[in-house]
Amino acid sequence: MAKIRCVGVLTSGGDAPGMNAAIRSVTRSAIFNGLKVKGIYRGYEGLMNGEVKTFTTEDVSNIIQTGGTILRTARSKDFQTPEGRKRAYDTLKKEGIDALIVIGGNGSLTGAMKLAEEYDFPCIGLPGTIDNDLYGTDNTIGYDTTLNTIMDCIDKIRDTANSHERIFFIEVMGRDAGFLAQNSAIACGAEAAIIPEDSTGSDQLIEFMSRGIRKSKKSCIVVVSESPKCGAMYYAERVKKEYPQFDVRVSILGHLQRGGIPSARDRILASRVGVGAITALIQGQRNVMVGIRNNEVVYVPLIEAVAKNKPIDLQLIKVLDELSI
Repeated sequence: MAKIRCVGVLTSGGDAPGMNAAIRSVTRSAIFNGLKVKGIYRGYEGLMNGEVKTFTTEDVSNIIQTGGTILRTARSKDFQTPEGRKRAYDTLKKEGIDALIVIGGNGSLTGAMKLAEEYDFPCIGLPGTIDNDLYGTDNTIGYDTTLNTIMDCIDKIRDTANSHERIFFIEVMGRDAGFLAQNSAIACGAEAAIIPEDSTGSDQLIEFMSRGIRKSKKSCIVVVSESPKCGAMYYAERVKKEYPQFDVRVSILGHLQRGGIPSARDRILASRVGVGAITALIQGQRNVMVGIRNNEVVYVPLIEAVAKNKPIDLQLIKVLDELSI
């Protein structure tokens, strides 16, 4: 196995608070261990186009507290093709990059896995996604900050819901994973969460209406995971038709969930997995995602991280049900 002398780092897909902390950690840990670092701008798109810069410790000064990503990010259709990955590999060889660290979610780490397989190139993934849906790590970079952002928004909406005696359906991100919806609902004292994992076959809206609002409550909060078919608007329209006596409103939180100053938890998580990525490369590991499980750094094969479903704790559904009476 060739010796690693230079490491490339990029952020890809949706941005997440804490990505800058991860970039900082990778850069400084690499330099501490005698490696060169090159930052790659605009994700895989920038890698294909040669948008690469040598990084020093000064390049990552005063960024741990900032949201977004200084490397910018993008979603790239071209990289999904063999021709696109060939362009990316050519850039890596031209720049003298011996290993690539990718900070991103499921799609981003899938891209890293394909690049690694096709060119026998060392790739390390860091779990950077607000959805918390990557298998093998307890939390992903950005999840905790986003959860707190959602909580702050729902607390404010609750004031209006109470004042006007309304039902509010609040849509949050996490199309295929209900971690944000379920946990923000518990944290905010919401009456219900409608999530993809609650697949009992029953009608979640009817269950909620019969359990809560129809008994004693004139205002309530329902948190809904985004969905192209059954999002907050879908449930609000159903209530208007099936229960016209209630005043219904919808609030779709959208992209404000992605921004903001990263929490302490996200900064620490990003710092630990960044150092873990460099440690993995020094140890000769490749094609793994660095995560934290039970407060220990773990190395999860990329194929497991992206292919296995991360289960939600179904006890959380029971907790919310019991506390929403």
